[in-house]
Amino acid sequence: MKSVIQFSLNNKFALWIITLIVLFAGLQAGTSMKMETIPDITIPIVSVTTVYPGAAPEEVMDKITKPIEQRTRNMSGVNNVSSTSFENASSVVIEFDYETNMDEAEQEVKSLLGELGFPEGVQTPSVSRISLNAFPVLSLSISNNTLDLAQLTKQVNENVIPKLQGLEGVADVQISGQNVVEGQLAFKPEVLVEIGMTEDMIKGIIQASAMSVPLGIFEFGESEKSVLVDGNIVSEDDLRNLIIVPGVKLSDVADLTVVDKAESISRTNGKDSIGVSIVKSADANTVDVVNLVKDEMSAIQADIDGMTVEHSFDQGEPIEESVHTMLSKAIIGALAAIVIILLFLRNIRSTIISVVSIPLSILMAMLVLKQMDITLNIMTLGAITVAIGRVIDDSIVVIENIYRRMSLAGEKLSGKALIADATREMFVPIMASTIVTVAVFLPLGFVSGMVGEVFMPFALTVVFALVASLIVAITVVPMMAHMMFRNGLKSEQRHEDKPGRLALWYKGVLNWSLNHKLVTFGTAVLLLVGSFALVPVIGTSFLPADEQKALIITYNPAPGETREQVEEMALKAEALLVPDKREGVKVLQYAVGGSNPMNPGASKQALFNINYDKDFKNFSEEKAKILPMLQELGGQGEWKEQDFTGGGLGGSGVTMQVFGPDMKALEPVVSELIAKLQENDELTKIDSSLAQTYEQYRIVADRDKLSQHGLTAGQVAMALSPVRSNPVLTTIEVDGEDVNIYVKTEEKTYSSLSDLENVSIMTPMGTEVALKDVVTIEEGESPNTITRLNDRVYTEVSAEVASSDVGAVSKDIQKTIDNMELPGNIEITMGGVTEQINETFTQLGLAMLAAVAIVYLVLVLTFGGGLTPLTILFSLPFTIIGGLVALWIAGETLSATAMIGALMLIGIVVTNAIVLIDRVIHKEREGLSVREALLEAGVTRLRPILMTAIATVGALLPLALGFESGGLISKGMAVTVIGGLISSTLLTLIIVPIVYEVLNRKKAKKGKAATAK
Repeated sequence: MKSVIQFSLNNKFALWIITLIVLFAGLQAGTSMKMETIPDITIPIVSVTTVYPGAAPEEVMDKITKPIEQRTRNMSGVNNVSSTSFENASSVVIEFDYETNMDEAEQEVKSLLGELGFPEGVQTPSVSRISLNAFPVLSLSISNNTLDLAQLTKQVNENVIPKLQGLEGVADVQISGQNVVEGQLAFKPEVLVEIGMTEDMIKGIIQASAMSVPLGIFEFGESEKSVLVDGNIVSEDDLRNLIIVPGVKLSDVADLTVVDKAESISRTNGKDSIGVSIVKSADANTVDVVNLVKDEMSAIQADIDGMTVEHSFDQGEPIEESVHTMLSKAIIGALAAIVIILLFLRNIRSTIISVVSIPLSILMAMLVLKQMDITLNIMTLGAITVAIGRVIDDSIVVIENIYRRMSLAGEKLSGKALIADATREMFVPIMASTIVTVAVFLPLGFVSGMVGEVFMPFALTVVFALVASLIVAITVVPMMAHMMFRNGLKSEQRHEDKPGRLALWYKGVLNWSLNHKLVTFGTAVLLLVGSFALVPVIGTSFLPADEQKALIITYNPAPGETREQVEEMALKAEALLVPDKREGVKVLQYAVGGSNPMNPGASKQALFNINYDKDFKNFSEEKAKILPMLQELGGQGEWKEQDFTGGGLGGSGVTMQVFGPDMKALEPVVSELIAKLQENDELTKIDSSLAQTYEQYRIVADRDKLSQHGLTAGQVAMALSPVRSNPVLTTIEVDGEDVNIYVKTEEKTYSSLSDLENVSIMTPMGTEVALKDVVTIEEGESPNTITRLNDRVYTEVSAEVASSDVGAVSKDIQKTIDNMELPGNIEITMGGVTEQINETFTQLGLAMLAAVAIVYLVLVLTFGGGLTPLTILFSLPFTIIGGLVALWIAGETLSATAMIGALMLIGIVVTNAIVLIDRVIHKEREGLSVREALLEAGVTRLRPILMTAIATVGALLPLALGFESGGLISKGMAVTVIGGLISSTLLTLIIVPIVYEVLNRKKAKKGKAATAK
């Protein structure tokens, strides 16, 4: 180490060049890092969505969902397989361990599905990984007062979509509400009978005539040419005039019409619009992509008359706000730390030297983070804010020691020798404290699940910044000290080694405490025990939710409700929510029939995006009013609030899973559970996933009667079954655009049961028989959706917790469940935030124990022996007092962020104890008794210990007092660290010396005996 310090002092110019290179490289890295809200989390979920048009939920479950579940549940690394069978669609969600390689898992799911055989009409299953990158980063609504929907669609497709697709970082541009042109071919049955042909024969002729087939390359003399057979059916007229049989054209046997229709309905602020959603590529920066798209849309809007563009969903703006808020907090924190150091050192030059470590350490950390492709998010920025108070510690300790020794009148060394010796003297304590703090974060690498993924970048940022601060403290600090104090201090600044008034007061307090160990230690222990009484008062939660002034609300139609009825309901809701009618609403955009990433079976669902003004007051009250207001509109379906933000992090939702043999058996239990939960005042938005039921007609075949007519149950099913797939027959050109031609099929509708009973079925003998003559029809019920988890039918009951103490409310719910008399085949388990709290607190608790063990090992290796490290560890329990009191005063709960704060405290607090005890050991070696060494070390080290503690508190105050959006990281962690640091610093200065003297009794007695002699 001596050589490193000497190199720094002897090669100042080289070190300046290295410092400047690091500064510029760090600045470049910091300004080019990707910005995100939360770290890029790999969610270990593969979802399989399969569409089966026209199928009822029970049929979807039997034919699609169950085979997929059985095929995938035994894959390696699978935790849970949950499924929902809707009308028309199946959704299976496969949840893996966080350690699973998700690329391989996705490929394995695809290959397993390839081995399954599905009924005819089932579309190819869509396999996708749930990734935060797959959700749109920006949703736009485009409208134009001067154009109808067909013209607007053409304008958007020609002028907007291609430009957006060409932007850097845009992976996909999704469009909804556009006008779709298609051709419909309606056959004339009577003409087909006349000419003795069927629909299938005509379809075959059309497909054979309208094809274009390349035959390959042929030799023609001395050259080669490709040969192509072209059916030459390009336009409507070509298709209509297609000869079917001599004398009969297609127009004689079928009517061809080209129709315009809206694929899905999209409206914004009361006008027809087209919805455009932007999905970014995985490695693109959200903020950059959003800003690029906004700039491009502004340019397009300026060029096109009448076009209006609204942003209905925007992920970029909140990220920018969070990042700028955290940056401003970091800068204010750094300034606070600088002021505190200046007040303590009362010397501008010393302050400048110690402050240099802040930008240097942070920029060095940024450089490494950029290389590891870690984004600039609220976790890394929170870590930087927390680290500001810590990275300055090493430099403070070194410069304070250099300055203190320079100011001593009796100091023998001077110049380079003094600076080198003073730096070397402090190397062991600052290295030990840095290694200890780094070691504290090691166990975070082994915390699995969502918390491990989220907090890993936080831990890495702190570790890199601290290692950088150690390097700065033993290289840049001595180099700058030699430059700024080349001629030492002026004579009036030099003094005898006399302690100041604060140090003398502390010496008296410490001496009294050492003489009254039981009283002092007993008081500290009583305070510690008493602080635990605050835990039930403080309460527990998982992660704080980050509120944005926007709502996403869905209307799920009741079974049997048509799309037209849903559109009517959406228009009623629009009339109440448009900006003109509803105070605070800035943009109201809704789509009917568009895609909802949370509900693949929702082909008739209405999805509302409601954006409020940023400065709109009382948003929480407004949020509570919206759903009851919409429910009064009289729809048969269900209005629900959705939450797509934050990737499932934070919030205060509790869920209960009710398992049973079938959906019918679950109904009474779920009703009883909801009734009991409604008695709890702390719960709001109580809801269940138990679906409503369709009235069902079960057609039971009479085998004897069927056989008399030569029929089977399968033939009856074929005759009644609706057309489930309608493939493209051919493609023609209309106004320069390709238009797909489909066969027009009439939907089978029945006005009454007698209509169904009188359906005629053609027998193999060519006669017709009424359905009621060969079957009996039973009336019953069929569920709207069927949900299963790990092969068991279940339904989910969910509720929002109104108070911040989610843990206490969860315990009340558990008591409620335990007191219910459940049938033998029904089971209720707790999930949601309760499950996350239990898992997170267990893992972080284990991480803390592991951190203490690692710290002890590091201290044993640093100091040798086991007693001295044990003394240092005695400073840890007393952090709990301040941490809990601070959380109670700030009105914060004991959350995952507070636990991470406590983990940080282990490293910070031990640092103070190391600095103190290292000096004690030095003084003992110089011949002082244990008591003398403790009193001398306490007086000498009081200033650096207070400086580092108060500088850390000052740096964290902006976070603790932050009223702006800081998201997951801010208050809980900062409050815990500040409270814990204050209590432990005060008690470290008293308790650690007491423990040290007790554990070194023999040495203390020898010292007293020697003094007596």
